[in-house]
Amino acid sequence: QVQLVESGGGLVQAGGSLRLSCTASGSIFRINIMGWYRQAPGKQRELVTVITSGGTSTYADSVKGRFTISRDGAVNTVYLQMNSLKPEDTAVYYCNLNSLGRNFWGQGTQVTVSS
Repeated sequence: QVQLVESGGGLVQAGGSLRLSCTASGSIFRINIMGWYRQAPGKQRELVTVITSGGTSTYADSVKGRFTISRDGAVNTVYLQMNSLKPEDTAVYYCNLNSLGRNFWGQGTQVTVSS
């Protein structure tokens, strides 16, 4: 089994920055994809960004140029640096790990951006 623990959410004013972290533990195959999804009230969960174990990343158009994903394979941790935050970025952010076709999720961390 795999456990994901997130941290770093909070309240920030528009234009500000936050950094999220997610550490995975348990039975983790070395080839995997880690990333972040978010869910705003009344909306479906959506992809924010993912990064492969090889370092290739993908971003949603809405966050390109503002968010940066990175990972430290030695400690199975993925980071999300969020800059120039907007009120529409307000959501619960979930860490995800996909490995061998299985998806694992963190408990979610709230990000609130005030205008």
